[in-house]
Amino acid sequence: MTEPLEIERKFLIEMPDRTLLDRCPVRWEIWQTYLLSRPGVSARVRRRVGETEQFFHTEKLRRTDRTCVEREREITRAEYEMLLRQQDPDRVTIHKERYCLPEGGLVFEIDVYPFWRRLAVMEVELQREDQGFTVPRGLRVLREVSGDWRLKNAALAGHVPPEEELLAEMEENGGFSLHEGAECGKINWICRKGTKPPAGSV
Repeated sequence: MTEPLEIERKFLIEMPDRTLLDRCPVRWEIWQTYLLSRPGVSARVRRRVGETEQFFHTEKLRRTDRTCVEREREITRAEYEMLLRQQDPDRVTIHKERYCLPEGGLVFEIDVYPFWRRLAVMEVELQREDQGFTVPRGLRVLREVSGDWRLKNAALAGHVPPEEELLAEMEENGGFSLHEGAECGKINWICRKGTKPPAGSV
């Protein structure tokens, strides 16, 4: 039986302009709660509010930085409220706004969190790990964070890295970034003043 694989890349981006976010055809407000689960498995429930209100239960088993086995099902409000009783006591519920921007046959999901003013996260789901794509116009990618466990939602539910800390790391590593319209295959970083991207970024 084929495993339900999710291949996704995640990027830290500058907070997009409000006019760009307002152009996104789909917007959801999301509350995401992580549950107690067996070792190696991330379990959560999600309340998603847009044109309708929906509830989901998801389990993920990480394979690589960019690939995981994902099992998700829609549940009822009653099931959601029951599962909330299994919340991991060391993690708070994550609240975010998600904006979906379709471009080039892909959907770029932009997550805006209330605890950051200058940063947001962009995710894109792909068919394969080495699939190339073009950064949508109006977005500025600061760095790929697919392998940065601090910026997984499950980790953010336990501890949020201060925005100043993340920006300082960028400066220490040369302030590398990708401009809008850049093509992302193996991620060709565009660096400032001849600096080099950090090891492992390409």
